Amino acid sequence: MTLSDTSLIITSISTPNVAMKLFSKGCLKNKIDFIVIGDSKSPENFEIEGCRFLSVKEQQKLPFKLAKLIPLKKYSRKNIGYLISKNKECIIETDDDNFPKENFWEKREKSQLVPIINQKGWFNIYTYFTKEMVWPRGLPLEEIRKKNIKIQKSKQEMRICPIQQGLADDNPDVDAVYRLTHETSLRFDQGKKVILSDGTWCPFNSQNTIWFKEAFPLMYLPSYCSFRMTDIWRSFIAQRVAWECGWTIMFESPTVYQERNEHNLLTDFTDEIPGYVNNSRICKMLGDLKLKKGKEYILDNLVSCYKMMIEEEFVEKEEMKLVEAWCEEFK
Repeated sequence: MTLSDTSLIITSISTPNVAMKLFSKGCLKNKIDFIVIGDSKSPENFEIEGCRFLSVKEQQKLPFKLAKLIPLKKYSRKNIGYLISKNKECIIETDDDNFPKENFWEKREKSQLVPIINQKGWFNIYTYFTKEMVWPRGLPLEEIRKKNIKIQKSKQEMRICPIQQGLADDNPDVDAVYRLTHETSLRFDQGKKVILSDGTWCPFNSQNTIWFKEAFPLMYLPSYCSFRMTDIWRSFIAQRVAWECGWTIMFESPTVYQERNEHNLLTDFTDEIPGYVNNSRICKMLGDLKLKKGKEYILDNLVSCYKMMIEEEFVEKEEMKLVEAWCEEFK
């Protein structure tokens, strides 16, 4: 897969910063479409060479029903960038406080021959990349101290991985509980890749994620839920539907490092409470759903997952209108 068939998507309310300028420079060099999706607080005059910035007014002029339905001041406005790029072969997403490493610009491969984790239930993926006591945002707190299986280097399988999560160095994606109780500066092992088999749960985020075309329908970020859970709950739904397609999720050593934007950690903690309380239950219920096998049912299965999320009041009922508008774009 050449990078010229690729889009890079960021949503931001910041003025052009060093990180975004570095991404723009790399995108120009590698012929990647760089799209920044604005929100109501974004600067009016946003301009970086090689970057296409879309203000809210410009977004609402697009021929997507969803662009008019997504509420303002929502991270889920990133969905609009995904739709703009739906005819590409690959979409990379990241955030405006991540900085690309040299390996960020390497060629992407959908099929991977790497070690596979066959531990049913939860697996703390960070333990594969470091010996430090750390866990990814979204991992249920009751799972933190559980022992993971040891991965044998020789046990490798060739799998299709249309969703690939790159980690972040320096300030990795962890929850507020970790940030309030630990030093967050951390560097992961380099040069590692690993995939999760069916039935192995681990959250992945939207900070440094590669999506290949067949998995684009699973990129949908919900709007009517907590800001700190939108990408985490998306990851659970994406994993569940991916299993029915015969796909696995891949994680790899960092290709970015983060200099985190200012956050109020107690606000983050409050926004993460729905996850602390519900993530185990959500995945249990997703696992119990009777979904259809086959890539041709990807949209049907996505809708089934969101019907459950709405019926159980994890997300608000208004979400379904947005899910339906999203699915219309892929039919």
